[in-house]
Amino acid sequence: MSDHHHKETFITKYVFSTDHKMISKQYLVTGIFMGVIGVFMSMLFRLQIAWPEKSFSIIEAFLGHHQDGGVMSPDIYLAIVTIHGTIMVFFVLTAGLSGTFSNLLIPLQIGARDMASGFLNMVSYWLFFLSSIIMVISLFVEAGPASAGWTIYPPLSALPQAIPGSGMGMTLWLISMAIFIASSLMGALNYIVTVLNLRTVGMKMTRLPLTIWAFFVTAIIGVVSFPVLLSAALLLIFDRSFGTSFYLSDIFIQGEVLHYQGGSPVLFEHLFWFLGHPEVYIVILPAMGIVSEVIACNSRKPIFGYRAMIGSIIAIAFLSTIVWGHHMFVSGMNPFLGSVFTFTTLLIAIPSAVKAFNWITTMWKGNIQMNTAMLFSIGFVSTFISGGLTGIVLGDSALDINVHDTYFVVAHFHLVMGVSAIYGMFAGVYHWFPKMYGRMMNKTLGYWHFWITVVAAYGVFFPMHFVGLAGLPRRYYSNTAFPLFDDVADVNIVITMFAIMGGAAQIIFLANFFISIYKGKKATQNPWKANTLEWTTPIEHVHGNWPGKIPEVHRWAYDYSKPGQEEDYVTQITPLKEGEEES
Repeated sequence: MSDHHHKETFITKYVFSTDHKMISKQYLVTGIFMGVIGVFMSMLFRLQIAWPEKSFSIIEAFLGHHQDGGVMSPDIYLAIVTIHGTIMVFFVLTAGLSGTFSNLLIPLQIGARDMASGFLNMVSYWLFFLSSIIMVISLFVEAGPASAGWTIYPPLSALPQAIPGSGMGMTLWLISMAIFIASSLMGALNYIVTVLNLRTVGMKMTRLPLTIWAFFVTAIIGVVSFPVLLSAALLLIFDRSFGTSFYLSDIFIQGEVLHYQGGSPVLFEHLFWFLGHPEVYIVILPAMGIVSEVIACNSRKPIFGYRAMIGSIIAIAFLSTIVWGHHMFVSGMNPFLGSVFTFTTLLIAIPSAVKAFNWITTMWKGNIQMNTAMLFSIGFVSTFISGGLTGIVLGDSALDINVHDTYFVVAHFHLVMGVSAIYGMFAGVYHWFPKMYGRMMNKTLGYWHFWITVVAAYGVFFPMHFVGLAGLPRRYYSNTAFPLFDDVADVNIVITMFAIMGGAAQIIFLANFFISIYKGKKATQNPWKANTLEWTTPIEHVHGNWPGKIPEVHRWAYDYSKPGQEEDYVTQITPLKEGEEES
């Protein structure tokens, strides 16, 4: 199989490809495209928040009839916030991390020719692509895209006549997400089967790189939780189109009493957040795996506490499924139940702290190589810790009531999940770009990208905590009607200026990424002197990853700077010397 090279056409290479390496590139490029849309939307609504009465030609150019003289309408503001959140959480972070790096690294790092099912893998990508297209199309429907928030709480999402974005835009949102969930489940099942069944000789579970452990456990979380969101969406479709009352009861619109009886929007909250909170870890765990690999490689040290890191991944996965109620402390929840969710939420800080401690200890006294991937990994550790600390406030039911649905919440989850996951994705792109494209990204442009991005990210989300503590609610298109918030108007302007700076910094990344594919310096086989199996494959991609026999594994993935070795790294395929003990 490995020696068979058949002539590929454009269609077989880029459309019907079942090669995991090509599919990972497809996920990455699609995720980048969706990311550009998501970030651009955030620029638009930040302009509105900072200068609510001011006219902007860019708003006039892009929003058409949804604006009046360059001033955004309230309906389209909420719609843009909704689609921004949806795109970034599902189509950028989930696809950009799990879709890209699970596909690229699982076969390469476990010593497999490909995924367990190449065909299922291909179908998974094209369903993701289709769902992305439908989500983008929803932006152009007459009444506007879905505007019930990315959490699409009923009754706004359940009644087509509720607001303009509750019509066709909401229907397309639900169709897009149903297809996205089907794609995610296909991918997750493929990842699980591949890791369990296709490891090469000697690749015991305790020799797997932490990247594979993270992708494997992430896939399990997806299989457990994504079907719950699908059921929530299906019941919502029934309420919208078939007159059922799963989420609706005692509804009045403009004095008219609707016939819905017996449903509860709180049921939707339970179903949504049973996926919604594990989704946070579906996003962050792959980034944690990538960061663990990059930090160990660029510290030239073994990862500290390998088994503790595996244990913490499993603990986070388990606890992630029993904390969803902390999103619902103000929903009328029984206070005793609130205290149970407070306990499980604070408990999840323990395995998270284990990971943070182990990353810092791995870097301690290491021979650190400050390349771009390492900088983004260090940035990840920084934002994960600083953003995670505010989660302790939000995880306490008594404290959360004071800041629920304020910008404090926005600041928390953007730092701990959004920015951290994006940093993990950037670290992965810079680190494995040579493996994906056979070329190196420009290091100077990478440094510029990192430093502007990290300053801008903290410039946006650090002050947002204080705006939230002042009580400023999120999702309000203007705060001018509330004199109480006049004092924070200038802070919002500062936040918006940092947001524009951070958005502009991503242009540097885009230029570096796409130019380097064709013009970058050609990579050597193992440019980072890493131990894992993917760096033993040829630079030129071959069908089946390795020409000839798949290599056999003799040691774990983190034999860096091991005493008695000639080099400061020892690849996993290097046999143990006589008398040498496995780490």
